Amino acid sequence: MRILGFILLGLGFILSALSATINKEMVNWNYFVPCMVVGVVGVVLLRISIKKQQKGESKVEADIAVITESLKNIAQNITTFNGQKGESNVYDIHSKIDELFIDDIENFLKARESIIHHHSMEVYADLMNHFAAGERYLNRAWSASADGYVDEVNASIEKACEQFVLAKKQFEGL
Repeated sequence: MRILGFILLGLGFILSALSATINKEMVNWNYFVPCMVVGVVGVVLLRISIKKQQKGESKVEADIAVITESLKNIAQNITTFNGQKGESNVYDIHSKIDELFIDDIENFLKARESIIHHHSMEVYADLMNHFAAGERYLNRAWSASADGYVDEVNASIEKACEQFVLAKKQFEGL
C-alpha cells in the first residue's frame, strides 16, 4: 500500500503540473482536478500505511513487555513452588498450579508471536521449545497430583522449573 501511495502521489503531482502548463493563459480544470484527486488518494494511502506500521510496532513492543513479565512471574513462581513441593499435600498441588500459573501462561501465549517480529523465527522456535517443555511438565505434575502420585509430581515440577528458567534466561539474553 505504501508503494502504491508513492506512485499515486508522484503521478498526481506530475500530471497536475503538466495539466496546469498545457495552456499558458488558463488552467484546464477538467484535467487538473482529477490529477489532483489522484495525488490526494496517494497521500491518504501513505498516511494509512504509516499509521498501520506505527500500530504494529507499538503492539509488538507491548507484547514483548507482556512476555518479559509473564516469563519472570512463571520462573519466579515455579522456582518457589519447586522449593516447597514437599510441604504440600499432593492432592492440593493441581489447584495451586492453576492458581499460580494459568494467567501468566495465557498472557505469554497470546503475545508469543511478537517474538518472531521483534527477533526472528529461530529465536521464537528455541524459546518455545523450552516454554512448551515446561508447560508439558507442569501439566504432568497437575495430572499426577490429581491422581496422587507424589514422586511423579515432584519430578515433573523439577523438570518444569528447569525448562521455564531456561526460557527466561534465554529471553533475557536477547
